[in-house]
Amino acid sequence: MGKLMSEFKEFVMRGNVMDLAVGVIIGGAFGSIVTSLCDDVIMPAINYLIGTIAGIKDVEDMTKILNVGPIAFGKFAAAIINFLIMAIIIFAMVKAVNKLSTVAKKPVEEAPTTKECPFCCSEISIKATRCPQCTAILEEAAKAVSGKK
Repeated sequence: MGKLMSEFKEFVMRGNVMDLAVGVIIGGAFGSIVTSLCDDVIMPAINYLIGTIAGIKDVEDMTKILNVGPIAFGKFAAAIINFLIMAIIIFAMVKAVNKLSTVAKKPVEEAPTTKECPFCCSEISIKATRCPQCTAILEEAAKAVSGKK
């Protein structure tokens, strides 16, 4: 059971799975915005335009003939707010998962490969006994050669 859980954890922590999940959720929420825009804002305006061209002056007659209702800006605004709330929640979830994945993978610190010359402040190899820029004998190397510590 423990191996299955560790495999599942590794599967979920992959970036591809999280990206796909975020895409599906945000896509669904954005789909509701587009649907609301078409159903509640654009189509009533088009129906009203058609009713005007057809010569229907009375709003009640137009509503009966064309099934035109009022433009529902409130429903459209609710769809946008719903989308924004979902986007913020998904952002927080992805941020938390990313933080957990970086905590789980502590970076391995590598040993330094260069050091700074105390005389000319140039960057030199860690193994150098003499600075190639100013030709100064480095103290650590002089102590190692002379046997002093």
